[in-house]
Amino acid sequence: MTADRPTVQPAGRHYTAIGRPRPAGGDRLELAIWYLMRLTGVALFVLALSHFLITHVLFDPANQTADWIQAHRWANGLWRGVDSSMLVIVVFHSFAGVRTVLQDYVSGRLLSVLIVILVVAGIGLAGLGLWAVLTAPAPMP
Repeated sequence: MTADRPTVQPAGRHYTAIGRPRPAGGDRLELAIWYLMRLTGVALFVLALSHFLITHVLFDPANQTADWIQAHRWANGLWRGVDSSMLVIVVFHSFAGVRTVLQDYVSGRLLSVLIVILVVAGIGLAGLGLWAVLTAPAPMP
């Protein structure tokens, strides 16, 4: 029955039933991004669920203002590290996903320009987020 349904694939691309296959050949960057997308996806699953449970089950969200986060949550370096890692993983995973979509639908010089813009924007956003999390003043004892 599934043989009767035509599958639509972008020109020159081959997809499996669950997504892009692992890149073959000598392009190590594509292979690294392919693995990192899967690893960051699993990490985001764990970190996002943990973040939800901590912020909505263990603590009352009505009491969590920016001052509370700075005074209680970010007073501990561990939480700053967890929030920083989640921020970097989210930015990488989302921007790599947009890069994949661009590769599917754009080609030539425009693709190269858009990927450079995407990389610069991703590094800029991750940098701003890290700067905010890591340089927020610690509460005075």
